[in-house]
Amino acid sequence: MASNGRNQKIRKLKKGKFLNIEMNWKNFLIYGFVFFFLGFLFLGFTQPMKENQSAPLSQVINEVKQGKVSAIEVRDTKLVVKRKNGETFEAFKEPGQSVYTLFKDAGVPLDKTKVGINDKTGLNNWISVLASVLPILLMVGFFYFIFRQARGAQDSIFSFGQSKAKLFSKDTPKIGFDDVAGVDEAKQELTEIVDFLKHPAKYRAVGARTPKGVLMIGPSGTGKTLLARATAGEANVPFFSMAGSEFMEMLVGVGASRVRDLFNTAKKSQPAIIFIDEVDAIGRQRGAGFMGGHDEREQTLNQILVEMDGFTPNEQLIVMAATNRPDVLDPALIRPGRFDRRVALELPDVEGRKAILAIHSKGKPIDSKVDWERVAKRTVGFSGADLENMLNEAAILAARQNNKIINMTDIEEAATKVKLGPEKKRLQTDEDRKMTAYHEAGHAIVAWEMPHIDPIHRISIVSRGMSLGHTMTEPIERVHETKKHLLEEISMMLGGQAAEQMVFDDITTGASNDLEKATQVARAMVMKFGMSELGPITLDFERQSFYDQNDLSPEMAAKVDAQVKKIIDEAYSSAAKILKKLRKKLDVLATELIKKETLDSEEFEKLMGPKKLAAGFRPAILPVEV
Repeated sequence: MASNGRNQKIRKLKKGKFLNIEMNWKNFLIYGFVFFFLGFLFLGFTQPMKENQSAPLSQVINEVKQGKVSAIEVRDTKLVVKRKNGETFEAFKEPGQSVYTLFKDAGVPLDKTKVGINDKTGLNNWISVLASVLPILLMVGFFYFIFRQARGAQDSIFSFGQSKAKLFSKDTPKIGFDDVAGVDEAKQELTEIVDFLKHPAKYRAVGARTPKGVLMIGPSGTGKTLLARATAGEANVPFFSMAGSEFMEMLVGVGASRVRDLFNTAKKSQPAIIFIDEVDAIGRQRGAGFMGGHDEREQTLNQILVEMDGFTPNEQLIVMAATNRPDVLDPALIRPGRFDRRVALELPDVEGRKAILAIHSKGKPIDSKVDWERVAKRTVGFSGADLENMLNEAAILAARQNNKIINMTDIEEAATKVKLGPEKKRLQTDEDRKMTAYHEAGHAIVAWEMPHIDPIHRISIVSRGMSLGHTMTEPIERVHETKKHLLEEISMMLGGQAAEQMVFDDITTGASNDLEKATQVARAMVMKFGMSELGPITLDFERQSFYDQNDLSPEMAAKVDAQVKKIIDEAYSSAAKILKKLRKKLDVLATELIKKETLDSEEFEKLMGPKKLAAGFRPAILPVEV
C-alpha cells in the first residue's frame, strides 16, 4: 500500500501537479515568495536571543595591560576581545573613536596584542534595510496578486455573454458530401444551399434571396450534424457550431447576449454557416411551460427570432439547425422567412446501409468473404451511427480474439450486441433453461406459422442485456403496416407466454417485455390507426403543456381499454391454437435449443421446413423502397 501511494505521488509530479496545484512558473514565484516571507517571520520570531557576555571598556584596558588578551577585533563600536586562554567577550566604545587612540590615551601599548578591523558596516546596513523593506514588498505583491485575481473573476462574469460556439475554419480538415451516405434526398436539398454560398450573384440576378435557415429533422444518429459539417465543407465557408443548451446560463439575459455575439461574429466572417444542434432546447413553443413570458429560454428564443428576421436579403449567412422533435418547436421559428427549408432525414434503406457500411469499413481489414448485401438486409432499423458502432464493435471483437481480419461472424455478433446488448454467462438451472427454451420456441413457432410475419433469423437462449433469450426475424422494409401484420405481430409476442402455459401449466415473469410491447401496439391500433371496432377515429392527442386537459372522456377511455383487451385476448388465443396444433414441433425445437443454445435461419428451416408466405409477401431480397 505504501508503494502505491508513493507511485501516485510520482505520477502527480510527472503530470506537473502536486496537491492539486498547477506548477507553472507564475504559481512557483507566488508560492515561493509566500513561503519565503512566512519562513522569514518564523525565523525572526522564534530564533532565541543570544546572551552576549559584555564587559566595561576599563576591564579590556586592564586585561591588555596585564597581557591576558591575545587579539582584539573591532566591529564598528563593538570590540570582540579574545583572551589567551581562548575565552571571548565583548565591549563597546564610542562611535567614531579610534581603538589606537583609546589605548594610547590610557597609556597601554598594543604591541603585544593583535588588533583587526572588520569593516562590514555598509553590508550590515544593506541587510538591515532589506530586512525592513522585504516584508513590505512581499505584502504589496501579495495584495496585488489578490486584486488581479479579483479583477479576472470580474472580467469572467462579464464574459458570460460571449458566444461559446466552436469555429471550424476553412483551414480545418473538412468533410464533404462524399463522406455522408444514406441521405441522398437531403444531400440534394443542401446542394442548392452550397450553390447559394458559392455563387450568390447568379441568384441575385433573377431576384432570388438566400434561404435564411435550414431545419434538419430526423431520428438520432441519422447524420444531421455530419451533414451540416459536410455542407460547410462543400461550400468551403466558416462553420460555427453550438448546441442549444450552451446558450443557457444561470444568469438572466446571458442566452440572448450569446445569440447576439454569435451572429455578430458570424456576420464578420460571411459567407458562413451557423449550426445550432438540438435546437428544441431553446426553440420550444412559448407559453407552454411553467415560467412566465420572462423565462430565460424564451428570451433566448426571442433573440434568435430577431436576429434571423433582421437579415438583409444579400447577407450570405445561413442558419442550420437540427432536432429530432420538430413538433415542439415554436411556430414563429419554423415559419418561412426564418427556417425556410425543412430537410427530413430518415433511417437508411438497404442501399443506404450498404453505402454507409462502405464508408465506415475503409481502413479496416475486412474478410473478402463478408457479404455486405446480407449485412445490409440484416440491419433493418439501424441508423448510420448504429452501423458505425457495429463495425467498431466487430473490430474490437476481432482484436480480442487476436484475429488479423474482421470476418462475417464478428459482424453478426456485433450487430446482435448493438441491438440486444452483450452476451451474459448467467448461471441457470436446467429448469430455467428449459422454460427459456420453450418460451423462445413459442415465439418462433407462431412466427413460422403466421403468413405475414418476417422469416426467422436467429433463436437463442443465451442471455443478453435484460433478456434471458431472444427470437430475431429478418425484418422486411415496408411502406405501410397492415392490420393483419400488426395482429400477427401481437400473436408472435404472446407466443412465448402461451407456450409456457401449455407446457408447464404456469407462466413466468420472462414475458413482461413481450406484454408491454404487445399492449403498446394494440393501443396504437385503437387510438392512432383506427384499426378497431371504434372505427376510423384518432384518440391519441398530444399534450403541449402540463395544463392541457385530456380530451378523452371516461366513457371513451373505458371503450379503448375494452378494445385493447379484446385485441390482446384474440391474439393470445390465436397463438395458443397454433402451438397446440404444432406441439410436436414445439418440443423438437425446444430440445434442440437446450442442446445448442443458438439456432440460425438455416438450422431452423431444417427442423421446421420452409415458411408459408402469404400471397404477395416478398422476402427480403429486393426490399420495398421508401
